[in-house]
Amino acid sequence: MEFLGVLIPIFGVFALGFVGQKVWKFDIKPISTVAIYLMSPFLAFRTFYENEITLDYVYLSIYLAGLCLISIIFCYLLGMMRKWESDKTSSMILSSAFMNNGNYGAPLVLLIFGEEGFHYAVILMVLQQLIMCTVGIYYAAKGGDAGGKKVSPIKAVIKVPIVYGALLGIVFNLISIPIGDRISTAVDMVADATIPTVMIVLGMQLANITLKKLEYTDLSIALVIKLALAPAIAYLITSFLPMDEMVKQIMIITAATPTAANTTIYALQFNTRPGFVSSATLLSTLFSIMTIPVLMWIIL
Repeated sequence: MEFLGVLIPIFGVFALGFVGQKVWKFDIKPISTVAIYLMSPFLAFRTFYENEITLDYVYLSIYLAGLCLISIIFCYLLGMMRKWESDKTSSMILSSAFMNNGNYGAPLVLLIFGEEGFHYAVILMVLQQLIMCTVGIYYAAKGGDAGGKKVSPIKAVIKVPIVYGALLGIVFNLISIPIGDRISTAVDMVADATIPTVMIVLGMQLANITLKKLEYTDLSIALVIKLALAPAIAYLITSFLPMDEMVKQIMIITAATPTAANTTIYALQFNTRPGFVSSATLLSTLFSIMTIPVLMWIIL
């Protein structure tokens, strides 16, 4: 029951966006633009500014980079075998290579491992944010068709201010630059609103999807990669890392968390099959109710 308690707030916010879109028919694109360009940089800055950067970051960075790289390679191989277009391969990467270890994984780790484990969950969340706002945006732009024209993936990453918010947070953290209570309050206000906004947008996007338009075969592939293959890859990677057994268990469990909600925002922004990506996010969250308890029974 405690596990389900972690999920109730998540689905509650999704439902808010879903109902709002059904009733008022919002234009979703401007809201996603605000979330990416105005709000997310504040969240990235605070995430890197407030969390102590230690040697733990090195091994966890190797793990996350390896997990993401192998997942992307697997998607490319599938794309070659099934003769996918660039947009389909990119949307599959967005749906399966990025985990929700923030508002899903971190509370789950706190529930299972307590404060000691939560420390590592926060580090994973911080590093995952950096990967998503670079690699995630790159593939969203690579497979997208924003406004009827192709966008350079490298230019897209450079233009999005999330990266600069993260880098600024790292610099301020490492050289201990104080930002003052008033600025900190302003940063907190915007940062705290970012994740709920992203989740509401996901709910709104889901309201525009009909069951007849769901791509069941591709969604099944995305779910298998995200919920089954990813934790298996995580297990293999962690077996080579000189880390505590508890930390390895945390890494494997967070790898099995659903698709990150941020990927829906990126897919919407660059028009990278947003319906498919948002469906994968919702369904992976739903199916994780069954898959994560099984994984916990296997590794704990």
